[in-house]
Amino acid sequence: MELFNSAFGKNITFVRPAYFVINGFIGLPNMKSYYIFLFFLYIISVVGNTAVMAIIYLDHNLRTPKYVAVFNLAFVDLLGSSALVPKVIDIFLFNHNIIPYNDCLTFLFFCYSCLSMQSFNLVALSYDRLVAIIFPLHYQVKVTCRSMLTLITSFWIFAIVAALIAVGLLTRLSFCKSLVINSYFCDHGQIYRLACNDNFPNHVIGLFYPVLIFWLPLVFILLSYLYISYTLVKVATFQPGIKALKTCIAHLSLVVIYFTPLLITFTLMEKIHPNNRIINLSLTSVLPPMLNPIIYVLQTHEIKVSMKKLFKIFFKSKIRSKNSTTM
Repeated sequence: MELFNSAFGKNITFVRPAYFVINGFIGLPNMKSYYIFLFFLYIISVVGNTAVMAIIYLDHNLRTPKYVAVFNLAFVDLLGSSALVPKVIDIFLFNHNIIPYNDCLTFLFFCYSCLSMQSFNLVALSYDRLVAIIFPLHYQVKVTCRSMLTLITSFWIFAIVAALIAVGLLTRLSFCKSLVINSYFCDHGQIYRLACNDNFPNHVIGLFYPVLIFWLPLVFILLSYLYISYTLVKVATFQPGIKALKTCIAHLSLVVIYFTPLLITFTLMEKIHPNNRIINLSLTSVLPPMLNPIIYVLQTHEIKVSMKKLFKIFFKSKIRSKNSTTM
């Protein structure tokens, strides 16, 4: 962070607080039930995403580019919800709302990195479906496990660098007045607005990053599916077209679940009460990681087949072990 702290070569001292105070969900009744609900969603998310990762790892038939992206999505969901939910419950349910300065920036880094990667991962899955349907004969050449890993790695690097830049610019701010963050986590926008020196670079980041991390991926996904629909209507007959679209249902469900709350929140930012905005965004951070593995288990034929096969192997090995002990 010395590059940011040098303030472009000028020897300036920044006033950094020892801590921040997280102060979301103000004046709402029965909030303890909501925190317990978040914890319940978190447990389902951990079990579901761990199960999806285990199935993909154990079944060699799922070592395909599509499931490389699905595995990474499950990993991101697990990491993101684990970074956020336990800390939120600790802050609000157990009243530990004072968070040290460095811990707050670390908290922000992990939350923003995982939130960005969820969006980018949907882009990777969209690209996979686009090539698979539009160029089916060239799919195995154009989209390989190696190329998908390269794409996902580049997304990880971009998300981490973007989060580091946001955190690095925050270290250039001085905080002279309020230290209260009106959010459910260490929110970048809420933090830089508390600064008493020039926060224009942070304001630019606050405007630019949502476009780069949310809107551009959404535009790419929508355009890819418009192109898929146009191609299927023009080329394919009804039954093959429906069959091709069925392979996209799981991914489209994830896109709707992830982007809809963000669209509502950011479109109606000024008209939404702060508490409603906080609840909406907190659910956006927890619901997709919980629903993603359920959607893939229920709507993906390969996962269902793999689960049945793994259960058969498990029960057969158990029966064999019982028979060997009784002999």
